[in-house]
Amino acid sequence: MKKGKQFIIISSILAVVSTVIKIYHDTNFFKVQPVHIQTKKIPKGSSFSILQLSDIHNKVFINNNEMFINKVSKINADVIVLTGDLIDRKTKELVHVFHLVEKLIAINPRVYFVSGNHEWDNPKREELFNGLRNRGVILLDNKSRTITLANTRLTLIGVADFTTQHADLDLAMQSREQADYTLLLSHAPDISWMLADTPIDVTLSGHTHGGQIRFPFIGGIVAPGQGYFPKLDKGLYPMKNGKYVYVDSGVGTTWFPIRFLNQSQMSLIKITGE
Repeated sequence: MKKGKQFIIISSILAVVSTVIKIYHDTNFFKVQPVHIQTKKIPKGSSFSILQLSDIHNKVFINNNEMFINKVSKINADVIVLTGDLIDRKTKELVHVFHLVEKLIAINPRVYFVSGNHEWDNPKREELFNGLRNRGVILLDNKSRTITLANTRLTLIGVADFTTQHADLDLAMQSREQADYTLLLSHAPDISWMLADTPIDVTLSGHTHGGQIRFPFIGGIVAPGQGYFPKLDKGLYPMKNGKYVYVDSGVGTTWFPIRFLNQSQMSLIKITGE
């Protein structure tokens, strides 16, 4: 066999092996994605942190999520938010998700949840919602809650899934109290076009999985609700009037159980006064 042909064969094998290893790593090992937002709306030097877990899809990491839970504990965020698709539409047993939620509540009693499209597509959704409430999770579907963190009044507004037409932003904002800073929890970032004239400072979303499979210089190829080459697929997007939309690429998978160049992640959002 000629050396040139050998080189091509060996290079091809190495490329395939490297791709398989990368897929396995990105799918089964998570990272913490830091996000920093500065604002003049809270006192200079003050800050608070929010840990966002999105699109878990009933994913269970090694040792029944032990490493995942330990990482959440070490981060010690002020608030934990679950921005939808905690389960998959095909999830039949809720044992794993309830175990995870119980551990989260033990770490931090401030755990907030808004629904995603997979919750609404799953026949066990009411069992899930009731189970979350019974375990101390605060459901914010079309509701709001104001809390105080680091001498800052923070309002969390939540909407049910926008893509399945369960979101009601007007209803969610009816009980909103005056606050220094306002966050919107919305599973789908598609709602962002409705927010220009609202007091919402930052929207935390998921839903896209960052395309789940990404390519260099291109990013996500397709995202639900946005089609091919989505504009809001992953990361922090500045909007008008100093507002932001953050799209978390999420923890789990759906359709195809793989991630590529798009590692499973939880996001740690830190809001700091400037």
